[in-house]
Amino acid sequence: MSEAELVFLPLGGVGEIGMNLGLYGYDGKWLMVDLGITFGDETTPGIEVFMPDPAFIVERRKDLLGIVLTHGHEDHLGAIAHLWPQLRCPVYATGFSASLLKGKLQEAGLTGEVEIRPVAQGDTVAIGPFSVEWVAQTHSIPEPNSLAIKTPLGTVIHTGDWKFDPDPVVGSVADTARLEALGDEGVLAVVGDSTNVFNKGVTGSESAVRESLIELFGHYKKRIAVACFATNVARVESIAVAAAAHDRHVALAGRSLWKIDKAARENGYLRDIPPFLDEDDAAHLPEDKVVYICTGSQGEPRAALARIASDNHPHITLGEGDVVIFSSRVIPGNEKEIFKIQNMLVRQGVEVVTEKDHFVHVSGHPGREDMTKLYGLLRPQIAVPVHGELRHLQEHAELARLCQVPKQVVIGNGDMLKLAPGEPEIVNVVQTGRLAIDGTRLVSADSVLLKDRNKMVFNGSAVVTVVFDRTGKMLGEPQVTAIGLLDPEHEAEEHEAVVEAVKEAIAELPASARRDDEVTREAVRLAVRRHLKKSHGKKPLTDVHLVRV
Repeated sequence: MSEAELVFLPLGGVGEIGMNLGLYGYDGKWLMVDLGITFGDETTPGIEVFMPDPAFIVERRKDLLGIVLTHGHEDHLGAIAHLWPQLRCPVYATGFSASLLKGKLQEAGLTGEVEIRPVAQGDTVAIGPFSVEWVAQTHSIPEPNSLAIKTPLGTVIHTGDWKFDPDPVVGSVADTARLEALGDEGVLAVVGDSTNVFNKGVTGSESAVRESLIELFGHYKKRIAVACFATNVARVESIAVAAAAHDRHVALAGRSLWKIDKAARENGYLRDIPPFLDEDDAAHLPEDKVVYICTGSQGEPRAALARIASDNHPHITLGEGDVVIFSSRVIPGNEKEIFKIQNMLVRQGVEVVTEKDHFVHVSGHPGREDMTKLYGLLRPQIAVPVHGELRHLQEHAELARLCQVPKQVVIGNGDMLKLAPGEPEIVNVVQTGRLAIDGTRLVSADSVLLKDRNKMVFNGSAVVTVVFDRTGKMLGEPQVTAIGLLDPEHEAEEHEAVVEAVKEAIAELPASARRDDEVTREAVRLAVRRHLKKSHGKKPLTDVHLVRV
């Protein structure tokens, strides 16, 4: 990056949905926008959380001025507690986001170490050569913001996650007047959310969901449970209002809901909602007087709803005549786990209601009509789609072209895009990657450790121990354990065949080779893998232990 250039460099969140990390560079300094996580799936055994590798900016830490947060969702701030020790810079956040972040920092043992600089929606803060303004938006969490990042080379609007909700229930409406004023002042580029670019029309309002829930609750005479995203404070409030309309009390089921409740009340939200009941208190209510709000709308195996569905929750039992309402969308990739939970509930006689059955959810991201309106307000020179897979980015670029944006640039993680001066162009490509939380440590997603784990999941593993004397003569029978492949108790003959394959491989080695550890180890390893490939169709991760006495 030349000091005379304004560049945008995403290290995460482009070509994918989640794990956002954007860098803006100007005058030799860097500003980070958001630092989030994404979640693992069945292809990443033992790994639940991934985050972008910040190596590029860690090497330039002395020039990193701070992290500015658009809002409090996990894919925008969830990695700070894990990666801040490598960055050690201030974090700028509005009150609700700051409350969520403080909770995560406390869990990570970083209480008091991270400098959190509070801002309010509408504030403008000078951060080195950058001037950053937090412009109020609406989304599915309190206090979402677009950021107006101003430099002498132009203003960039980093939209964050947003939509235009005329009646958001919680928080203010989007500050369209300020967005239009920024457009009048001149906008160089919009770096914008692409999530719902394929959805026609406008996204819709949270208030409409509230009215629909009030109507829906009236259909049921027994227990009602609602699964939703914990961070959607407006939805939590709407569920409470709908429950009160039918003389029901609300209980929270799930730790993350209680954390959000605490953060919301600390910042003046839910002030008209009575304190929620805990699961134990709600268990004593008549079945027609209770509504449970549950975590687990995405099928998370340890969430409250999964435990209810498997009938092992300590306080909540659902059955015939009860209903579970999924007031959420299915995030792509979670279908299998969600449908599993729903089927378990149906087997217990519980009715399952989703957004396909009733109007119970509205997205927090803009539809095409919302995006068209935003471009009409801002009138940028350049559109840079982010927060989407490649098909979303390309469609967003085409929409921007139709909105008369002169230039549209589709980039990927690691592409350093020069925004000014001159024509936008990729001036460098930096190495990017993912880090994974593996137990209590961070490891590279490309590490041999995780690759070996995947091999073991799909092909099993084998351990062979062979004892030799100093002359290379084998002492005793080789010991073979094929974990996930052979059951010695029930597959004795197959197990013995593997042992024989090891013995034959050793017997075929010249005496000099049997005295060479590496040659012997490789011969045994190949013999085991070839035999199990032929007999079981698997090539296990194989480890050979040689003992010489």
